[in-house]
Amino acid sequence: MNYIKRHAESTVEKLSKMFGAILVAGPRQVGKTTMLKEITQNINYVTLDDMILLASAQEESGTFFKDNPPPVFVDEIQKAPGLFSQIKMMIDQSHEKGRFFMCGSQQFQMMKGVSESLSGRIGLVTLLGFSLREKYGIRFDAPFLPTDAYFDQRKKELANISYDDIWSAIHRGSMPELSENPDFDWQMFYGAYVRTYIERDVRELTEVGDIVKFTRFMTAAAASTGQLVNLSSLARDVGISQPTAERWLSILVASNIVYLLKPYSNNITKRAIKTPKLYFLDTGLAAYLTKWNSPEVLKNGAMAGAFFESFVISEIIKSYYNKGVMEPPLYFYRDKDMNEIDLIIEESGTLYPLEMKKHADPQKKDMYAFDLVDKIPGVKRGPGGIICLYDKLITLKGEDRVIPINFL
Repeated sequence: MNYIKRHAESTVEKLSKMFGAILVAGPRQVGKTTMLKEITQNINYVTLDDMILLASAQEESGTFFKDNPPPVFVDEIQKAPGLFSQIKMMIDQSHEKGRFFMCGSQQFQMMKGVSESLSGRIGLVTLLGFSLREKYGIRFDAPFLPTDAYFDQRKKELANISYDDIWSAIHRGSMPELSENPDFDWQMFYGAYVRTYIERDVRELTEVGDIVKFTRFMTAAAASTGQLVNLSSLARDVGISQPTAERWLSILVASNIVYLLKPYSNNITKRAIKTPKLYFLDTGLAAYLTKWNSPEVLKNGAMAGAFFESFVISEIIKSYYNKGVMEPPLYFYRDKDMNEIDLIIEESGTLYPLEMKKHADPQKKDMYAFDLVDKIPGVKRGPGGIICLYDKLITLKGEDRVIPINFL
C-alpha cells in the first residue's frame, strides 16, 4: 500500500532539530505510528504493546534505554510514564537533538508526564486523521487564513472536489484505513473503533463503571456537534450526574475525539456568552454514533448543516495542528441577542470572521454578523468569508469572499 505523505512530517523534522524529544499525540488509528516510522526509518523502534517490553519499561525504567539506546522511537509511551524521567536525565546529560521520538493516544497520562518531566525539552505535535489536502496530494501546508496572500498561494494547487465527494468525505470520515481501503465496511470499522477506544483508553483513563452509559454519552455528544455545550442536557439524556458528564466530556477532549471551540471575548465584549461549542473532530465517527448510515441520508438530513460546519472546523484545525500550532487561534462569537459568527481566526491582533454554509448559493445576508467585529474597540477586522459548496472564489462584499471548500 502506498504511503500518503502527512503534512505534519515537516513539523516533526523541524522539531527534531530543536528538541531532544518529540511527542506525537492524537486519537487512535490516525496514523501516528505509520508517520513516525516513515520519518525514523534508520533508528531503533520499540512498541509498548509488546508485553515483554512493557514489563521492562514499567519495572526497570532505569535500564530500559540501555537495552534500547537512543536514537529510538517508543510507541504507546503513555503505558510507561516512568520513562519520561529517564528521558529527561538523558537529554540533560547529552543535549543532543532528536534522540527520542514518541507517540501515543492517551493524552492524560502523556501530558502529565510531559509537564512533570519534560517541560521545555520536548516538541509536541497533535495528529488527526487525513485532511482533504493530504487525501488529494496537495503539498500546500500553510494554516488557513482568509487573506489575499493565502489565496494567492493556495490557488496554485487546487483539487477538483465534487459536491458528492465532499459529502462522501464527511460521512466516511478521515481515518486513514477507511480512506485507503474503500471496500472496508464503514459500520464495522467504527463499531470496532468505539469498542477499542472505550476498552483500551477510557477504562485505563478513569473509573467508567457503566460502559453502556458512556457509549450513550458519546452518542449524545455526537448529536450535539456544532452546538453550545449543555452539560445538564447531556447528563439528563444519559441518566448521569452533571459532574460525571463534565468528567466524561473532558475524556473525549483529552482523547482528541471532541474539540471545544472557545467563545471570543475580551474586556470590552461583555455581552458575549462564555460557553464553548462542541465539535466532533471526525465526522465519520459522529455519523456512525448518530446513525446517519449513508452520505445521501446525511446530506439531506436535519443535521447536515452541523456536520458540514464540523467538517470545516476540523479541516481548519488540522491545518494548524500539522504546522505544530498546539492552540490554534480559533474562536466563535455569540452575544446575548443571539447574533453569531461561526468562526473567528485571530492573527496578530486582527480578527477574520467566517461563516460555514452547506449550500452553494451564498448571499450577503449570510455575513450580517461580521459588522459586530467592527464594533469591538481595540481590534482590527480583516477579510472574512463564507465557506461553502460554491465552486469559485469570488468577492461578495468589500473584502469578504465566497470561499469554496477546496481552498481550505
